[in-house]
Amino acid sequence: MKLARVVGTVVTPVQHPAYEGRRLLAVRPIQPDGSESGERMFVAVDRAQAGLGDTVLLMAEGSSVRAVLSNEHAPIRCAVVGVVDQIAVGDEILFDGSEPL
Repeated sequence: MKLARVVGTVVTPVQHPAYEGRRLLAVRPIQPDGSESGERMFVAVDRAQAGLGDTVLLMAEGSSVRAVLSNEHAPIRCAVVGVVDQIAVGDEILFDGSEPL
């Protein structure tokens, strides 16, 4: 699992049939405090109705993603599986989605 921020949507007029009817998001991995992680941006299938600017939880293990999508042969490696409201460790709040970045 990874944390990321949704930075855009991806439109593909020609695509593999496994992507048919699925919303694709451009996501950039982040640290638990909301800062950039330095990792490259990539594309994830949206399973959580996330929107632009949302902090999201990514499932980035291909076989697990394919199991969630009920398609073991799909060429899909990453999916947004949750929208994050807050990240806390003990009593310390590292990220609060209700506060502007």
